[in-house]
Amino acid sequence: MTSSTSDHVEIRTGVYADSVTLLQVSRRIQELPGVNAAQVAMATPLNVEVLERMRFVIPADATVNHLVVAIRLDGDGDLDVVRAEVDRALTERRGQASGPTEDAPPRTTTAALRREPGSLVLVSVPGPSAAVEAMDALESGSDVMVFSDNVPVEQEVALKRYAAGRDLLVMGPDCGTAVVGGLGLGFANVVPPGPVGIVAASGTGCQQVLALLDHGGVGVTTAYGVGGRDLSAEVGGLATRTALARLDADPGVELAVLISKPPADEVAGELTAYTGSLGTPVLLALLGAGRPDLTAATEDLLRALGRDVPTWPVRGETRTATGTRLHGLFVGGTMKQEAAVLVTAAGVPPERAELIDFGDDEYTIGRAHPMIDPSLRLERLAEVAADETTGVVLMDVVLGHGAEEDPAASLAPAIDGIRPPVVITVVGTAHDPQGLDRQVDALVAAGAEVHLSNAHATRRALEILGGSR
Repeated sequence: MTSSTSDHVEIRTGVYADSVTLLQVSRRIQELPGVNAAQVAMATPLNVEVLERMRFVIPADATVNHLVVAIRLDGDGDLDVVRAEVDRALTERRGQASGPTEDAPPRTTTAALRREPGSLVLVSVPGPSAAVEAMDALESGSDVMVFSDNVPVEQEVALKRYAAGRDLLVMGPDCGTAVVGGLGLGFANVVPPGPVGIVAASGTGCQQVLALLDHGGVGVTTAYGVGGRDLSAEVGGLATRTALARLDADPGVELAVLISKPPADEVAGELTAYTGSLGTPVLLALLGAGRPDLTAATEDLLRALGRDVPTWPVRGETRTATGTRLHGLFVGGTMKQEAAVLVTAAGVPPERAELIDFGDDEYTIGRAHPMIDPSLRLERLAEVAADETTGVVLMDVVLGHGAEEDPAASLAPAIDGIRPPVVITVVGTAHDPQGLDRQVDALVAAGAEVHLSNAHATRRALEILGGSR
């Protein structure tokens, strides 16, 4: 902080707003004249850490139940005006959420289902509260998509066991993507209907396959996201079995594909046997050592449908590496997992490769997902770009419903002119609201090499890194 700026930190009690709302409020305050920096956030440990890295002094007694308003003003800033705008923005957001009294939405899941019995329920509340809402939906006879993360695994198992006994489906927890009846939910990409059905224990893995299939001219009507832990030993594929059975009963599904982050071996074996009992062919796209990557699995799927495998697009050409370390900075957990499998297979030692998933639970407590709020990743990008040992930066940009409106607007300036070469996977379709070509054009203009295939981007980054030895 320079002598021309001043900091103001306020702790408020009895006030709560979700992370997306507070992100929007923060951005609104940052646009005010004289505001050098602004963060309005719940005082979770991660948010406090971020604020302290921004050199704000946060009171030691701040807890997760407190709202922090942290403002840095330059000489032209008016604190009273800024505080008034914070109050106004928070009040407006609450008003938008509640609506007019006569049209106010129901305040509980049970009350909502009394109005619309049997409806699919999407739960997006803080993780500790998600299981209660999801169970209310199941007890009312509804399928449920749990978008919330930070849900304990024992609660996930309890929900899915209850659902399995009633032929209901629990998608999630941490289910970021689904397509049900042609309608995209969560971060789903915009794709036309088609003959492929997807079951995915992997949000961005599902999106990668949706994007590749779309480029190959194949649509998807149904994609059930079952949560990244469904094929773990603890959960045992409970939701996956229900979802596969539903696709098998759907006459519009000619071919199904099961996508997963590296599964537990015993669960993978059991599900392989189960898919063999179904009438609909099921292609397995289970990440792991010795298994096909998602691009190779999609190519197999296209061949099985009798379609030609297209050339996966690559735009731009990046620089030669001078450092010796690979830094993978991901917003998609499966993109990171797939890259990790390929990096390990290439024999790159751990000390030469840092791969981070900024969508992991530890980074999202009290914060919006990095597909919505990229600030943590951008901070780390600045650090690795300044590190002389950095050889290549590998990143992903994920488009679709619910994601940041224009991710290239903040990422392109951050990579423009930095020393290390940058390789980026843009996961998206031409129909996505962010504009696939517009995003790619901006990133290429900033000096990045851009791929549609994450596996190909990772291999390209490894190739560049190898040239620096």
